[in-house]
Amino acid sequence: MSDTTSSNETTQDLLSRLKHLAQPLVDSLDTRLRDQIDRRVDDRVDESLSSRLSVIERAIADLDRALRELQERLDATN
Repeated sequence: MSDTTSSNETTQDLLSRLKHLAQPLVDSLDTRLRDQIDRRVDDRVDESLSSRLSVIERAIADLDRALRELQERLDATN
């Protein structure tokens, strides 16, 4: 039984060392992936906002034009 226990301890020790050595690589990959995902999300949000803002800007321009026309009519009747 001590051989099994010793073998398990050796396996656990090797796994622990492997995890310890691999952790910086895993952390680095995690950081890179997170940054890449953040950039993609930011790009999509920017595209969406730009599209929606252009619609709002057109609506404001239309309202401004309509108000000017109404003001001109009001001034013409007075």
